[in-house]
Amino acid sequence: MIEVEICTPSRRSAEAAKAGGAQRVELCRDLACGGLTPTVDDVEYCVRRLGLRTHVLVRPRAGNFYYNAAEVSEIMSTIEQCRRLGAAAVVVGFLDYEGRVDQRLTRMAVEAAGPMQVTFHRAFDEARQDPCEALEAVAACGCNRLLTSGQRATATEGAAVIGRLVAEAARLRSAGLGVTILAGSGVTPANVRSLVEATGVAEVHGSCKAAMPDGSVETDAAQVRQLLAAVQGL
Repeated sequence: MIEVEICTPSRRSAEAAKAGGAQRVELCRDLACGGLTPTVDDVEYCVRRLGLRTHVLVRPRAGNFYYNAAEVSEIMSTIEQCRRLGAAAVVVGFLDYEGRVDQRLTRMAVEAAGPMQVTFHRAFDEARQDPCEALEAVAACGCNRLLTSGQRATATEGAAVIGRLVAEAARLRSAGLGVTILAGSGVTPANVRSLVEATGVAEVHGSCKAAMPDGSVETDAAQVRQLLAAVQGL
Protein backbone atom coordinates (compact mmCIF):
# COMPACT_ATOMS: atom_id res chain seq x y z
CA MET A 1 0.00 0.00 0.00
CA ILE A 2 1.36 3.41 -1.00
CA GLU A 3 1.45 6.08 1.70
CA VAL A 4 0.59 9.59 0.52
CA GLU A 5 1.78 12.81 2.15
CA ILE A 6 0.21 16.11 1.10
CA CYS A 7 2.32 19.27 1.36
CA THR A 8 0.13 21.99 2.86
CA PRO A 9 1.32 25.62 3.21
CA SER A 10 -1.58 26.86 5.37
CA ARG A 11 -4.55 25.90 7.51
CA ARG A 12 -6.75 26.32 4.47
CA SER A 13 -4.65 23.82 2.54
CA ALA A 14 -4.61 21.39 5.46
CA GLU A 15 -8.40 21.57 5.61
CA ALA A 16 -8.57 20.86 1.87
CA ALA A 17 -6.18 17.92 2.24
CA LYS A 18 -8.37 16.42 4.93
CA ALA A 19 -11.52 17.04 2.87
CA GLY A 20 -9.85 15.17 0.00
CA GLY A 21 -9.19 12.15 2.21
CA ALA A 22 -5.57 12.72 3.26
CA GLN A 23 -4.49 11.50 6.66
CA ARG A 24 -0.93 12.81 6.61
CA VAL A 25 0.39 16.26 5.73
CA GLU A 26 3.67 18.08 5.65
CA LEU A 27 2.81 21.45 7.14
CA CYS A 28 4.82 24.51 6.12
CA ARG A 29 4.36 28.05 4.81
CA ASP A 30 5.68 30.05 1.87
CA LEU A 31 6.03 27.38 -0.80
CA ALA A 32 7.35 30.00 -3.22
CA CYS A 33 10.78 29.72 -1.57
CA GLY A 34 10.59 25.97 -1.02
CA GLY A 35 8.78 26.11 2.32
CA LEU A 36 9.51 27.55 5.76
CA THR A 37 8.54 26.71 9.34
CA PRO A 38 4.80 27.21 9.94
CA THR A 39 3.39 29.02 12.95
CA VAL A 40 2.90 27.25 16.25
CA ASP A 41 -0.82 28.00 16.02
CA ASP A 42 -1.05 26.28 12.64
CA VAL A 43 0.75 23.20 13.96
CA GLU A 44 -1.64 23.02 16.89
CA TYR A 45 -4.65 23.47 14.61
CA CYS A 46 -3.61 20.61 12.30
CA VAL A 47 -2.75 18.24 15.12
CA ARG A 48 -5.55 18.95 17.58
CA ARG A 49 -8.41 20.37 15.52
CA LEU A 50 -7.99 18.50 12.25
CA GLY A 51 -6.52 15.32 13.74
CA LEU A 52 -4.02 14.96 10.91
CA ARG A 53 -0.71 13.13 11.16
CA THR A 54 1.30 16.31 10.92
CA HIS A 55 4.90 16.36 9.71
CA VAL A 56 6.24 19.85 10.37
CA LEU A 57 8.84 21.48 8.14
CA VAL A 58 11.50 23.10 10.33
CA ARG A 59 13.37 25.59 8.16
CA PRO A 60 13.89 29.06 9.64
CA ARG A 61 14.79 30.89 6.44
CA ALA A 62 15.07 30.57 2.70
CA GLY A 63 18.38 29.94 0.97
CA ASN A 64 21.11 27.43 1.70
CA PHE A 65 21.12 24.70 4.33
CA TYR A 66 24.24 25.83 6.22
CA TYR A 67 23.09 27.17 9.59
CA ASN A 68 24.86 29.32 12.16
CA ALA A 69 24.66 28.75 15.91
CA ALA A 70 21.65 31.05 16.42
CA GLU A 71 19.74 29.33 13.62
CA VAL A 72 20.57 25.89 14.99
CA SER A 73 19.28 26.97 18.40
CA GLU A 74 16.05 28.17 16.79
CA ILE A 75 15.65 24.89 14.89
CA MET A 76 16.11 22.78 18.02
CA SER A 77 13.65 24.97 19.95
CA THR A 78 11.08 24.57 17.17
CA ILE A 79 11.54 20.79 17.21
CA GLU A 80 10.83 20.82 20.95
CA GLN A 81 7.65 22.87 20.37
CA CYS A 82 6.48 20.42 17.72
CA ARG A 83 7.05 17.52 20.09
CA ARG A 84 5.01 19.20 22.83
CA LEU A 85 2.17 19.87 20.40
CA GLY A 86 1.95 16.24 19.34
CA ALA A 87 3.31 16.43 15.79
CA ALA A 88 4.02 13.06 14.23
CA ALA A 89 7.31 14.11 12.67
CA VAL A 90 9.63 16.97 11.87
CA VAL A 91 11.20 17.59 8.47
CA VAL A 92 14.75 18.97 8.53
CA GLY A 93 17.86 19.10 6.39
CA PHE A 94 21.46 20.14 7.04
CA LEU A 95 24.47 20.39 4.75
CA ASP A 96 28.00 21.32 5.72
CA TYR A 97 30.15 23.88 3.95
CA GLU A 98 31.45 21.21 1.57
CA GLY A 99 27.89 20.44 0.50
CA ARG A 100 27.71 17.08 2.26
CA VAL A 101 25.07 15.86 4.70
CA ASP A 102 25.90 17.45 8.07
CA GLN A 103 25.71 14.42 10.32
CA ARG A 104 26.44 16.29 13.53
CA LEU A 105 23.43 18.60 13.20
CA THR A 106 21.22 15.85 11.80
CA ARG A 107 21.95 13.68 14.84
CA MET A 108 21.18 16.63 17.12
CA ALA A 109 17.80 17.05 15.43
CA VAL A 110 16.98 13.33 15.67
CA GLU A 111 17.85 13.35 19.37
CA ALA A 112 15.75 16.46 19.99
CA ALA A 113 12.80 15.00 18.09
CA GLY A 114 12.37 11.74 19.98
CA PRO A 115 9.88 10.07 19.91
CA MET A 116 8.74 11.94 16.79
CA GLN A 117 9.93 10.65 13.45
CA VAL A 118 12.40 12.67 11.38
CA THR A 119 12.36 13.22 7.63
CA PHE A 120 15.48 14.59 5.94
CA HIS A 121 14.16 16.95 3.28
CA ARG A 122 15.27 17.99 -0.20
CA ALA A 123 18.43 19.64 1.03
CA PHE A 124 19.58 16.15 0.05
CA ASP A 125 19.00 17.03 -3.60
CA GLU A 126 21.58 19.81 -3.33
CA ALA A 127 24.22 17.63 -1.67
CA ARG A 128 27.55 17.43 -3.49
CA GLN A 129 28.13 13.75 -2.87
CA ASP A 130 27.07 10.44 -4.32
CA PRO A 131 23.35 9.98 -3.55
CA CYS A 132 23.76 6.51 -2.07
CA GLU A 133 26.61 7.74 0.13
CA ALA A 134 24.45 10.68 1.22
CA LEU A 135 21.54 8.34 1.97
CA GLU A 136 23.76 6.18 4.16
CA ALA A 137 24.78 9.30 6.09
CA VAL A 138 21.12 10.26 6.59
CA ALA A 139 20.23 6.74 7.74
CA ALA A 140 23.23 6.53 10.10
CA CYS A 141 21.94 9.64 11.89
CA GLY A 142 18.68 7.88 12.71
CA CYS A 143 16.36 9.59 10.21
CA ASN A 144 13.25 7.60 9.38
CA ARG A 145 12.68 9.01 5.94
CA LEU A 146 14.29 10.85 3.03
CA LEU A 147 12.26 13.24 0.87
CA THR A 148 13.90 13.46 -2.55
CA SER A 149 13.35 14.20 -6.21
CA GLY A 150 16.38 12.13 -7.12
CA GLN A 151 18.59 15.24 -7.30
CA ARG A 152 16.60 16.58 -10.24
CA ALA A 153 13.93 19.28 -10.53
CA THR A 154 11.09 16.76 -10.34
CA ALA A 155 10.72 13.19 -9.11
CA THR A 156 9.79 12.02 -12.60
CA GLU A 157 13.05 13.40 -13.98
CA GLY A 158 14.95 11.86 -11.07
CA ALA A 159 13.22 8.47 -11.23
CA ALA A 160 16.40 6.54 -12.04
CA VAL A 161 18.22 7.92 -8.99
CA ILE A 162 15.15 7.41 -6.80
CA GLY A 163 15.09 3.77 -7.88
CA ARG A 164 18.75 3.46 -6.85
CA LEU A 165 17.94 5.02 -3.49
CA VAL A 166 15.04 2.62 -2.91
CA ALA A 167 17.38 -0.31 -3.51
CA GLU A 168 20.04 1.22 -1.26
CA ALA A 169 17.46 1.82 1.49
CA ALA A 170 16.54 -1.87 1.34
CA ARG A 171 20.21 -2.78 1.76
CA LEU A 172 20.56 -0.39 4.69
CA ARG A 173 17.46 -1.84 6.39
CA SER A 174 18.99 -5.29 6.18
CA ALA A 175 22.03 -3.81 7.95
CA GLY A 176 19.83 -2.34 10.70
CA LEU A 177 19.50 1.23 9.39
CA GLY A 178 15.81 1.81 8.72
CA VAL A 179 15.09 4.61 6.26
CA THR A 180 12.21 5.01 3.79
CA ILE A 181 12.36 6.91 0.50
CA LEU A 182 9.62 9.51 0.01
CA ALA A 183 9.45 10.70 -3.61
CA GLY A 184 8.43 14.32 -4.04
CA SER A 185 8.41 17.32 -6.39
CA GLY A 186 6.04 17.47 -9.32
CA VAL A 187 4.06 14.42 -8.20
CA THR A 188 0.53 14.57 -9.64
CA PRO A 189 -2.48 12.29 -10.07
CA ALA A 190 -1.44 11.88 -13.70
CA ASN A 191 2.13 10.68 -13.08
CA VAL A 192 2.14 9.13 -9.62
CA ARG A 193 1.32 5.60 -10.73
CA SER A 194 4.11 5.46 -13.32
CA LEU A 195 6.52 7.00 -10.80
CA VAL A 196 5.77 4.33 -8.21
CA GLU A 197 6.08 1.56 -10.79
CA ALA A 198 9.39 2.94 -12.11
CA THR A 199 11.04 3.47 -8.72
CA GLY A 200 9.48 1.05 -6.25
CA VAL A 201 8.84 3.80 -3.68
CA ALA A 202 6.30 3.09 -0.95
CA GLU A 203 5.65 6.77 -0.11
CA VAL A 204 4.91 9.81 -2.28
CA HIS A 205 4.65 13.51 -1.52
CA GLY A 206 2.55 15.97 -3.50
CA SER A 207 1.12 19.45 -3.01
CA CYS A 208 -1.98 19.02 -5.23
CA LYS A 209 -2.01 22.79 -5.48
CA ALA A 210 -4.27 25.03 -7.54
CA ALA A 211 -4.87 28.75 -7.96
CA MET A 212 -7.75 29.96 -5.82
CA PRO A 213 -10.25 32.70 -6.80
CA ASP A 214 -8.49 35.15 -4.48
CA GLY A 215 -5.18 34.61 -6.31
CA SER A 216 -3.54 32.44 -3.66
CA VAL A 217 -2.20 28.95 -4.37
CA GLU A 218 -3.55 26.27 -2.05
CA THR A 219 -4.09 22.53 -1.85
CA ASP A 220 -7.08 21.40 -3.90
CA ALA A 221 -9.29 18.74 -2.31
CA ALA A 222 -10.33 17.29 -5.67
CA GLN A 223 -6.70 16.75 -6.68
CA VAL A 224 -5.99 15.09 -3.34
CA ARG A 225 -8.85 12.65 -3.97
CA GLN A 226 -7.50 11.96 -7.46
CA LEU A 227 -3.97 11.35 -6.15
CA LEU A 228 -5.20 8.94 -3.50
CA ALA A 229 -7.33 7.12 -6.07
CA ALA A 230 -4.40 6.86 -8.47
CA VAL A 231 -2.30 4.82 -6.03
CA GLN A 232 -5.08 2.46 -5.00
CA GLY A 233 -4.06 -1.14 -5.55
CA LEU A 234 -0.33 -0.45 -5.87
